[in-house]
Amino acid sequence: MCGIAGFLDLNTGELDQILHKMGKAIAHRGPDDSGVWADRESGVGLSHRRLSVVDLSPAGHQPMLSSSNRFVIAFNGEIYNHLQLRSELVDSNLAPAWRGYSDTETLLAGFEAWGIEDTIKKSVGMFAVALWDRQLRMLTLVRDRMGEKPLYYGWQGSGTGRVFLFASELKAIRVHPAFSAEIDRNVLCLLLRYSYVPAPWSIYRGISKLEPGCLLTVSFDRPELKISKYWDTFGVACRGVHHPFSGTADEAVDVLDRLAKDAIRQQMVADVPLGAFLSGGIDSTTVVAMMQAQSTQPIKTFTIGFGEGSYDEAVHAKAVAEYLGTEHRELYVTPQQAMDLIPLLPTLYCEPFSDVSQIPTCLVSRLARQHVTVSLSGDGGDELFCGYNRYVLTSRLWRRLSRLPLWLRRIAAHGLTSFSPMQWNALLAPAQNFLPGPLQQTNIGDKLHKGAGVLASNSVDSLYTSLVSHWDDLESVVIAAKEPPSLLSDNSHLLSDLDEIQRMMALDTVTYLADDILTKVDRAAMGVSLESRVPFLDHRIVEFAWSLPLEYKLRGGVSKWALRQVLYKYVPKELIQRPKMGFSVPIDAWLRGPLRDWAESLLNESRLRSEGYFNPLLIRQKWAEHLSGKRNWQYHLWDVLMFQAWFEESN
Repeated sequence: MCGIAGFLDLNTGELDQILHKMGKAIAHRGPDDSGVWADRESGVGLSHRRLSVVDLSPAGHQPMLSSSNRFVIAFNGEIYNHLQLRSELVDSNLAPAWRGYSDTETLLAGFEAWGIEDTIKKSVGMFAVALWDRQLRMLTLVRDRMGEKPLYYGWQGSGTGRVFLFASELKAIRVHPAFSAEIDRNVLCLLLRYSYVPAPWSIYRGISKLEPGCLLTVSFDRPELKISKYWDTFGVACRGVHHPFSGTADEAVDVLDRLAKDAIRQQMVADVPLGAFLSGGIDSTTVVAMMQAQSTQPIKTFTIGFGEGSYDEAVHAKAVAEYLGTEHRELYVTPQQAMDLIPLLPTLYCEPFSDVSQIPTCLVSRLARQHVTVSLSGDGGDELFCGYNRYVLTSRLWRRLSRLPLWLRRIAAHGLTSFSPMQWNALLAPAQNFLPGPLQQTNIGDKLHKGAGVLASNSVDSLYTSLVSHWDDLESVVIAAKEPPSLLSDNSHLLSDLDEIQRMMALDTVTYLADDILTKVDRAAMGVSLESRVPFLDHRIVEFAWSLPLEYKLRGGVSKWALRQVLYKYVPKELIQRPKMGFSVPIDAWLRGPLRDWAESLLNESRLRSEGYFNPLLIRQKWAEHLSGKRNWQYHLWDVLMFQAWFEESN
């Protein structure tokens, strides 16, 4: 696991100095080694920071040249099947004289023998690749199928001074002299809606994210970017649905068990200490159980707990660890520990990011790094096996709503919003006293206003977008902005062959999983020089999961049915059967308590006015309502706070 950066620049004479500076900006991604390579005549430079995991010897040093010296690579990631690729090269008499046993050298040999795209298609792993072809004088960037590893790119400057920049993180791009740090106000709307910046956008104008499964080529002779997809999640989903697995449910469970074990076995290969995140839920427990089943030593496991019982999964993780016999460590987080971490978040996340579960993710990564260099996680299970409750709830809700004409629902929505949430709370408070405890609701006015947006939806897709959005009417919140389209707002032409639940799963895989969950884990882990691996995102598992009929995932009202059956081969049902909790934190209470002064400084009205990004009246109104307890605006406020903190740190 590493960090990469570089450029095409015919104007700068100090290539090595700038490359070292770009690498230093992402040194946390690779503290073990660093290197640069430049060709002044061609105006190309590659920078690499190395976190040594496989082949710790100097033979793994990067940037690395191929055996013929045609290709130069800066590589971030792991190719889990690279030894099989080596065997294939040897058997075909296409192998070079190997210098070491790194997967980087294997990739280079593949590029020379099979070509770039064919080698990538043969590779199982997570990766971001920058490859310079000295013969064709062309730069190729490649990102892995699911988006586990980040890669930013873009042209900066104008005329003869144009420079093409790329890097694992924006931090490396920002230090190049040609970079112009212009905030894209339109993209800021997307952050406030989703809590992350979706690909291909970045927070800066002129800089984009390479989308998962894509390959980009560029050169001075052909400055127009050529981007192609070598793997397409939506295509995989549609093919799987149209050509479903034809075996029985038991056979499906057996195949999934075999595929998962093989993926986990490959991802347990490392020349450094290895462990796993364990929440005690289905996904992480499956990963840990399979790791322990294939290990002769106790697996090191790590979890985070909270004093607030409604948020605490640590007790369940501990029970799983005791049953499996892992070497388990846990950390119970206090508000003070969270407060100490929060000022560091803008330094960990290179663009504004506001999923509040970033806090426990950073803390569990910090805990794990004290004992291991590599940690496996269970991410991806919900998207692939229908694990989120919102899929079924949205589908059921839409089937009921769609029986009413849209005009009638819009009238009802208008009626609900004609009273403020506070007025609804006051109006309905007396009736609450006559309801049984479980049926009593807090902040019922908020829920009715949210329900008004649901009623006004004109399709199941717009309903789903409404449910996963934070801020609405974004153009009144962000000054001089217009919200750009995204996959969640414009996807009808891509997934029309899938039913509503399958569409939600596919969209989450491409958007929420790639741009929120994987971003969260990558930055949190790499911020402490920890490599995180995600076995469920082995593309062979992804393809098989999409071939499973929906009734093998959602069966008798039970989500993730097939994955549960695999897990029950390793642990008793009683350890797992409980309501889904999620990886959350009590940020609403913290903002009213220990984080209040920090938040107030970032939301100061004069500060908001002088910076000029947000409408200060709307922000201050929500902040006042949250502090008073009249409304719970924790997610809306966290979106703004994370931008404000990031903006302060990056200027």
